Formats: sequence, C-alpha cells, structure tokens
Amino acid sequence: MGKDLVQRSPAAAALFEKANNIVGYDLRGLCFDGPEEQVNATTVSQPAIFVVTACMMEILKQNHPELKPDVTAGLSMGEYSALYAAGLMGFEDALRLVQERGRAMQAAADASTGSMVSILGLDEGKVRALCQDAAQDEALEPVNFNCPGQIVISGTVEACRRAEQLAESYGAMKAVPLAVAGAFHTSMMTPAAEQLKQALAECPIQSPTEPKVIANINAEYYTDADAIRDGLVRQLVEPILWHKCMERLLADGIEEFYEIGPGRVLTGLMKRIHRRAKVINLSTWDAMQQLQK
Repeated sequence: MGKDLVQRSPAAAALFEKANNIVGYDLRGLCFDGPEEQVNATTVSQPAIFVVTACMMEILKQNHPELKPDVTAGLSMGEYSALYAAGLMGFEDALRLVQERGRAMQAAADASTGSMVSILGLDEGKVRALCQDAAQDEALEPVNFNCPGQIVISGTVEACRRAEQLAESYGAMKAVPLAVAGAFHTSMMTPAAEQLKQALAECPIQSPTEPKVIANINAEYYTDADAIRDGLVRQLVEPILWHKCMERLLADGIEEFYEIGPGRVLTGLMKRIHRRAKVINLSTWDAMQQLQK
C-alpha cells in the first residue's frame, strides 16, 4: 500500500520517512511488505491509511494545484484525512491523533467482546427491527449508514452472530461479518472516546473557513475547532451517517467528487447513493497521472 507513490514521488517518500519518526516504528515497511495481519490491526491500519492518503494529497497538490475542494468529507477515521485536507490540522498532529485513536479503540476492543456485521438489502426500519430481535438484552445497533441497502450493525459477538443468522428471515440479501477488533461506534467504545478526548484537548485545530468539512455524526458542516473535537469524540460511540452526508453535499450543489486514498469503497458507495454522480477515484499513482492538467 503506497509503494507506487513512494517509488515515483520524492514528496511521498519524505512524508513516509516523517511518519516513521512520528509513530516510532517502520510504518513504511509494514505498508509495503506486511505481514498483512499486522497491517490490518487497528493500531497500524489507521495510521497507514492516513499516511497513504496524505501522500496522495501531497502529489495532487504538486501536480494539480488547481484542484481545490469546496468541501471535504471522510468516513469514520477518514474524517481526519478530510480535516487535514482542509488545512485544519497539521500532518504531525493528525497522525498522532490517528495513532492514539487506533490504540484507544484496540484497548477498548480488548476489554470487551464486540463485532460488526454488514447487512445488505434492508432499509433502516428493518435493520432496527433485526437488531431488536437479535440483541436479547445485549448491545446491538445500526452504526454505519453507508448507502441505500448497506447498513453496518455493531454490538456483542453473540448478538452479531444471532443477527447474521436472522438476517435472511428479515429479507436481507446477505449478512457479512466484518474483520474488525470490536464493536466500533457503540457505547462499548466509551473508554476509547474518553482517551481520545484528552488527546484532542491538547491538539491545535483551526476553525474551518474554506473549504468546509462535513461531520459524520450529523451531516452538518463543522463550525469551529470545539465542534470538531466534539465530533471526533462522538463518532467513536455514535453512528456514522455517511449516506446523509453525501445526500447533503448533493443537495448543496456539489457536482464532482474525488475519492483520495487507498481503495474504491467510497466510489462504490456514491454510485449507490446517486448513480449519476461524477466520481473520480484517485487510489493509485496511475489514476492520478491520468488527471488532465
């Protein structure tokens, strides 16, 4: 992940070198050579994704300075990338926060027994009914509203297993267990939220002007630095309203979307939210080189 960027861009290579010094281990080596199970750990995957995304932003800034966003958005941890892209956090501060977030979430997950399942093909009402049926007095709730027909639920391991077994009877096309460490975006992450709150209190954050940044927790634009700190804490224990965020941007007149970072997940989600939306995926060096000057 990110190897093609570092091989071709001195700026990306320098950013990865800086990242290694900040996190205190060979993040670059893990991204390039694995092992995969270590990269997928919450404590490593979050800094890794942020740094690769930051490298892509740096390359775009150098090669396409005319590309200036009106608004930025990021799903869950991606909100840190969105804040960095908007110039509201410095690279070092954002990376340290992302690293602390990953550590805190992993610690909270280790202290509990949580899981997540993606439910495909059901609307919100049926997903909530499924959760109520499967919970049996345990934690279970919808937490990621990604796009029409894709809602992720989160809770205890046993409640998630019951929901997976019951999903078809509610009309779901499929229930897909996610390879995650815990019940993210639920009250089971409260210890992580408290830990992150302390780190955010000490981090310099600029109040937004232009571009604007839209918040996961309510699909509203952040108004000041305190609102950003509050939103980043709350998103650990509250649902991610990505579908509503994208609908808000469409309603506000955004016509062109760029997905910057590894993978094509957000591109796929937007095609489900609004099939005709113009989405440009910039997940590789080649994709960025194909952009017209």
